[in-house]
Amino acid sequence: MLTSRNAFPMWNQFQHEMGRLFDRWGDDGSRLLSGPVFPPINVWEVDETLEIEAELPGLKLDDLEIFVTGNNQLTLKGERKAAMPEKGVRHRQERGFGKFVRTLTLPFAVDANKVEARFENGVLRINLAKHESAKARKIVVKGE
Repeated sequence: MLTSRNAFPMWNQFQHEMGRLFDRWGDDGSRLLSGPVFPPINVWEVDETLEIEAELPGLKLDDLEIFVTGNNQLTLKGERKAAMPEKGVRHRQERGFGKFVRTLTLPFAVDANKVEARFENGVLRINLAKHESAKARKIVVKGE
């Protein structure tokens, strides 16, 4: 039986899943037709940080930019150049190339001054510290 007690967590889960759906397919549905989102990203929270991994095979560090805006937006911008000999004949192409921009709305505010990023073996790893305003605070309850 659905009650007000269990409806709120269910509604939050529904909103979270819908947000993930629109992040994946784009607000206008265009990504649904154009293929998978690039780069694929994993996001998880550990203690007071947000950790993000993005797969960027074939990308060079000079072709990558990272921005934190508005305390909770992360943007990855770059270009993966085509790796094909000038005189080659293409028979199949499954890996995409070209310019990309991927913006994520983060689950909480982060401190833009405490961001660390490392790019190794085609994997970008980003650690973002929670902003003080997003950290839990213990409230002292006074009694009579």
